[in-house]
Amino acid sequence: MQDDLLFEQTPLADFTERAYLDYSMYVILDRALPNVGDGLKPVQRRIIYAMSELGLSAGAKYKKSARTVGDVIGKFHPHGDSACYEAMVLMAQPFAYRYPLIDGQGNWGSIDDPKSFAAMRYTESRLTAYAQLLLSELGQGTVAWAPNFDGSLIEPKVLPARVPNVLLNGTTGIAVGMATDIPPHNLLEVAEAAVALIEKRGTSLEELLAHVKGPDFPTGAEIISTPAELAAIYASGNGTVRVRARYEIEDGNIVITELPYQCSSSKVLEQIGAQMQARKLPMIEDIRDESDHENPMRLVIVPRSNRIDLDRTMLHLFATTELERNIKINLNVIGNNGLPECKDLRTLLLEWVDFRIATVRRRLEHRLEQVLDRLHVLDGLLIAFLNIDEVIRIIRYEDDPKAELVAQFTLSDRQAEAILNLRLRHLARLEEEKIRAEKAELDEERAYLERTLGSEQRLKTLVKNELKTDAEAFGDARRSTLVSRPPAQAMRETELVASEPITVVLSEKGFVRAAKGHEVVPRELSFRGGDDYLAHARGRSNQQALFIDSTGRTYSLPAHSLPSARGMGEPLSGRLSPADGARFISTIIGDPEHRAVVASDAGFGFVARLGELQAKTKSGKVTLSVPEGAEVLPLVMVHGDASRVVVVTSAGYLLAFPLGELPELARGKGQKLIGIPGTKLRTREEFVVALAVVAEGETVKVHAGARYMTLAFRELEPWMGERGRRGQKLPRGFQRVDAIEVTQ
Repeated sequence: MQDDLLFEQTPLADFTERAYLDYSMYVILDRALPNVGDGLKPVQRRIIYAMSELGLSAGAKYKKSARTVGDVIGKFHPHGDSACYEAMVLMAQPFAYRYPLIDGQGNWGSIDDPKSFAAMRYTESRLTAYAQLLLSELGQGTVAWAPNFDGSLIEPKVLPARVPNVLLNGTTGIAVGMATDIPPHNLLEVAEAAVALIEKRGTSLEELLAHVKGPDFPTGAEIISTPAELAAIYASGNGTVRVRARYEIEDGNIVITELPYQCSSSKVLEQIGAQMQARKLPMIEDIRDESDHENPMRLVIVPRSNRIDLDRTMLHLFATTELERNIKINLNVIGNNGLPECKDLRTLLLEWVDFRIATVRRRLEHRLEQVLDRLHVLDGLLIAFLNIDEVIRIIRYEDDPKAELVAQFTLSDRQAEAILNLRLRHLARLEEEKIRAEKAELDEERAYLERTLGSEQRLKTLVKNELKTDAEAFGDARRSTLVSRPPAQAMRETELVASEPITVVLSEKGFVRAAKGHEVVPRELSFRGGDDYLAHARGRSNQQALFIDSTGRTYSLPAHSLPSARGMGEPLSGRLSPADGARFISTIIGDPEHRAVVASDAGFGFVARLGELQAKTKSGKVTLSVPEGAEVLPLVMVHGDASRVVVVTSAGYLLAFPLGELPELARGKGQKLIGIPGTKLRTREEFVVALAVVAEGETVKVHAGARYMTLAFRELEPWMGERGRRGQKLPRGFQRVDAIEVTQ
């Protein structure tokens, strides 16, 4: 029995390729991309058509949305009801569609939460008056029809749109290997551009852009892309347009009145709130949503003081929140040839103009057929009226009156049928006069239709006039203004942190903390058992704290991010990644343009700007090349170019020299600070124990055990010399210097 069965064998690769291509073409042509004629995707077209079949015109009573969805998925679109209803909701939301096609009653979502619409069993809907521009010519022979999915009904392949809806409401869709993103536009502008193409087919893109300034979003806002950028987008059919929220200053507060397209106020509030919570918006005290029925969009940002630069603050918010968005444009549609293609603005409008002219031609031809048919019938009726007695006799006495009428009066079958269908009341003299008047009127209409169809110019004039009339009836002013604005620029992190005095304290074990103010005494703080004070630095909370370890690598952390001095600090190794065995030596804090001396106890060093010492990674950056056997000295801040560098060795030698003799480098070993014999350096018999930078008016305090000596700036003259010299010995009792300290 199996021998009688027929099998078709196909290679799996061929089968899967064909199946995937079939699926791809279905998604592209019958799911995701709009048609250039009516600008609708199939599900949208089926919803509009089904609602028109239900009699839900703009003047009808509302009906439950579930009724519409049921008709759509049951008759034309056999897919999920949720997806169908969401497509229906989108066409009813005035913040999503520039010219909504559906008039909804009930909860259809809000700009704050577009997905918050009620279930379809609760909402009611009908078509808007604008939707009639897509439907009014449907029954006039204007478009082709096709069977529905099960062949029980027919549906239009495209709606006879009287306006370029493909640009007016735009659409988005993702197919297989391609997508579409068409933004909304203004009806008056697009109509003017279409009229220009109708009048002169060779109208250039530059001339069209004199009418179509750019997208026009239903939510308004400002388009800040330059005219050149917009021209490039419309020339290629794809690109991105920058849209920015509109705001105004009211009583010292920032009031946002319009948001970019598809941007929700709740998202903006969340983004700004998160930055405020992270202390990244110190200039803002509060933000609140005051939107209501009178003010659909009103977000109020309260600055911390009247000294805040509000415009600069908004530029930062534009860069860090959705108050400014890049909206993608991809004019990918199914053209008149039935193929998908990304088109430039001129080609897109030109194809719609061709579609519209062809639609009007079919409408006129359809009407002309109706007029000629009616005139033919009226001619037969007039013959009957002229021979009314004979007609009555034939109908009364002949066995086949229809054939007799055709034979005797040379009538067509259509005319004879019309005569036989006449009622007796229509045989009155008044009816004959009505027929003659109707015939005269139809003769005049026939002449007009034949003249219009016979002249391409007359046909274009009709299309142009109808387009102008529709634009005047449904058009409105532009909502999205095109303006030139400075680019959005996020503030640097240091600008976003309150500038407060701060003291950074580093312990011997590498624990760090930051105390508010400069009055704190670091050595008096509590430390963990076995740990003690190592170094400290005073600066501002909006500066970078720098650290150097025993390998010569430098690291940086925002000072405001360091743990509070109320505790005992946190290990730097938790935030940074020093090499195994490396110890942190010291810390300094300042602005990037400030300078510091970087040196090793081998007597080599250089001046570096703090900006050069900052590291971008946790592992730091190699700054100081440390000779073998040498140790890294603590970083020393530089104040003023007239300062002097003071170097003291373990053998009691001190040398002071002008700061200008020390080179400014970004990294390296540096140059010799003080002369130490090589043998003593190699055996560590002598090395640099302390280094300081002294400015005019400051004093150097040299410590040797419990003893110390104080040298004012001018008192350093006996120890002054050229950089790299041996220096002079300190007095007896200071042969073993522990440290030097600079005081005011």
